[in-house]
Amino acid sequence: MSSDPGKHRRDGGDYLVTDADRQHFVDNGYVHLRGLLSADEVDEIAVDYDRFLQRDIAVPGKDYCDMAGDYGREPDDYSIINVMLPRRYYPAWQNNIFEQRAASVARQLHGDGMVIDYDQLLAKQPFRDDAVFAWHQDMAYWPDTPDTRTATLWLAIDDSTEANGCMRFVPDTIHEPELRPHKPQFGDRGDSHALGTDLRAGDNVVTVPIARGDVTVHNERVMHGSGGNSTEGFRRAYILALRPASTVKIERELGFTHSHNDDREVLGAVGVEGQSR
Repeated sequence: MSSDPGKHRRDGGDYLVTDADRQHFVDNGYVHLRGLLSADEVDEIAVDYDRFLQRDIAVPGKDYCDMAGDYGREPDDYSIINVMLPRRYYPAWQNNIFEQRAASVARQLHGDGMVIDYDQLLAKQPFRDDAVFAWHQDMAYWPDTPDTRTATLWLAIDDSTEANGCMRFVPDTIHEPELRPHKPQFGDRGDSHALGTDLRAGDNVVTVPIARGDVTVHNERVMHGSGGNSTEGFRRAYILALRPASTVKIERELGFTHSHNDDREVLGAVGVEGQSR
């Protein structure tokens, strides 16, 4: 068995999504794609990723923050280092190999016209039990638009395991007629962007550990979250969310950029402040 499970699927900036992958995405709201990036390609991305963590690449305001909810911490002590819109603050990353293959995957899952809506880095520090993402559905964060199709690619820069806080999904939620009620997790929505909802009795939780260079791809409705990091190493993830160009255009016209520096009045106007759709 090859030590590079994605080698036969990669061809330059393209990555082959199989019929079985597409069906899993439709049925469950997510799919695990192995070897989207080679080991060498991850190594190259990791160099600049760590420059963000070390703040060698400047990221202003709340676009560099701790998603764990303790606002008294200094950056070196953040539990979940969150960097919003890294491609804005480091243009050299634009059209990198992850972006190219993400576009290929999104096109095969959703058709033409999918563009990058936002990118994000999420790094859980070692030995942080509070490095937890509450259960949530991504649509709870976003304004209502006619076309909600989404392919959010979650790239593992490190092996993502149960011990360091890998992704967990509740597939049945994509079949529910309404989003579950969400509320801010840490005080006021103007201070913290983190929203969460509740796991219910009978929910089937699927834990999805993935290897370095793999991705999970999820849609806008599937409920997901992740636990803390009990290991001695980082759990680094690099996220790209692709949505229809028409949807992104509507968001921007509303003043919604996915930046954590967006004005609080804008967040309220598009229906994401403490909303419970």
